Amino acid sequence: MATRVKICGLRDAASVGAAVDAGARYLGFVFFPKSPRNVTIDEARDLAVDVPMGVAKVALVVNASDAELTAITQSVPLDMLQLHGAETPERVAEIRARFGLPVMKALGVADAADLARVPAYEAVADQLLLDAKAPKGAVLPGGNGLAFDWQLVKGYSFTKPWMLAGGLTPENVAQAVRLTGALQVDVSSGVESSAGVKDHDLIRAFVHAAG
Repeated sequence: MATRVKICGLRDAASVGAAVDAGARYLGFVFFPKSPRNVTIDEARDLAVDVPMGVAKVALVVNASDAELTAITQSVPLDMLQLHGAETPERVAEIRARFGLPVMKALGVADAADLARVPAYEAVADQLLLDAKAPKGAVLPGGNGLAFDWQLVKGYSFTKPWMLAGGLTPENVAQAVRLTGALQVDVSSGVESSAGVKDHDLIRAFVHAAG
């Protein structure tokens, strides 16, 4: 089975087109002002409107309020919400019920103890995204180009679809997939020439290498 790839942090039409043409199955739009990959609602709407069927459009938010989520979901044609903050299982369930979209919850992983949270979130989310836990004091909850020890999830029995993220590049994604058994992978900084600037050659190389 081909590994499904999510290209996150897209900010311009050319990069969206490159990701779609390369075979990405998910496109991520970041709504977090502190991120170099942040887009406005108007920008995201313009980018998402022409994405072909079968490619999921994902809004990444961090501890977003209902008002913020309402503004995003009413304007941008989305297929999924990605919660990348400190949202509790209760908040995940609330957002999923209120906005009627599938929800992917990102969990930061640094050691085996962090996986203890997985069952509580599997009970309320449609998918999980396992990312490297942000360093203490980091501005961004993800997209820091860091990997966690992939051995931690080797053989872990998930009950919901999950996605591997954190420090993935065209050079290491095949190894990561082999080691973890991940059927889905997420990349942002690993296909950039500089922070927030996607490199189309790297996008193509990543999707190809992911298999």
